[in-house]
Amino acid sequence: MEELIDKLKLQIIEQLNLEDIEPEDIDADEPLFGTGLGLDSIDALELIVLLEKEYGVKIQNPKDGQKIFYSLKTMAEFIQENQ
Repeated sequence: MEELIDKLKLQIIEQLNLEDIEPEDIDADEPLFGTGLGLDSIDALELIVLLEKEYGVKIQNPKDGQKIFYSLKTMAEFIQENQ
């Protein structure tokens, strides 16, 4: 799980062009949207593409997105459960 979270940190920084953020700046339990990283709805679309392209997992129910993308840890758990 820790390895997957570290990989996700790098992928999110690259995918979303977060130039001022280092992987160690991202807390795996911190919210990705609002407070925390402060991502927005455009970023959410990028994360969906990342999950599909890199991990082959799709979010079947859009309402689950808020729970899945709450934090890096919840994203990693979703990937592990659905791969």
